[in-house]
Amino acid sequence: MSIGLIGTKIGMTREFIKSGQSVPVTVIKVEKGRVIDVITEDKRGYKAVKLGFFKIKNSKLKKQMKGFFSKKNTEPKRILKEFRVENSDLYKEGNELGLEIFKDKKFIDVRSKTIGKGFAGVMKRWNFGGLRASHGVSVSHRSHGSTGQRQDPGKVFKGKKMAGHMGDKLRTILNLEIVKSDLENSLLYLRGSIPGSKNTTVYLRESVKNINRKTINEKFEEKQKKAKAAKGKK
Repeated sequence: MSIGLIGTKIGMTREFIKSGQSVPVTVIKVEKGRVIDVITEDKRGYKAVKLGFFKIKNSKLKKQMKGFFSKKNTEPKRILKEFRVENSDLYKEGNELGLEIFKDKKFIDVRSKTIGKGFAGVMKRWNFGGLRASHGVSVSHRSHGSTGQRQDPGKVFKGKKMAGHMGDKLRTILNLEIVKSDLENSLLYLRGSIPGSKNTTVYLRESVKNINRKTINEKFEEKQKKAKAAKGKK
């Protein structure tokens, strides 16, 4: 029940923290979201806010969307995303929301598309061992073998691991640590890697799960305090 943002994956780099440790980070250029519509409980039975992200030319819009944006008296946006909120009265049409909404957050959830690998066989896609390399196996060493047509009910079951389209799927990474946030340039530095290649659209939201985990800087500060306390005892 909170508002999220959308950004673009710029790439990976590293940040040096207080301890001097090198931390791998993914840099995301966060787009400001404009409030396009405020949905009230009387209108639809729930409270929500519709945000628009990324500019788009008027010529690329469908007739219906041209009418929608002109009615709302706002510039057209490429992506429209609805977020449910507890209190819709806090938002007004035309307001812009940026990186400041994650100001006091230590961890966030990230959703993006994995890199597409095209059509892949079972050895690459599902880590199958393949067939034997000798003794009568002919031109089918990397195949998946039997798919089970002779068993009852005599058909290939749905979900059977077979060759097919690999990658290009939405994946969510939970509880990624915010190492640094640059409000001036709308950049977010998240610890670790994120699915997708450069310029992938990334969906950001507050962590759904409650986390008691400490950040890398907090762990270092705690370690220093313990070291000082141990010196004091001596």
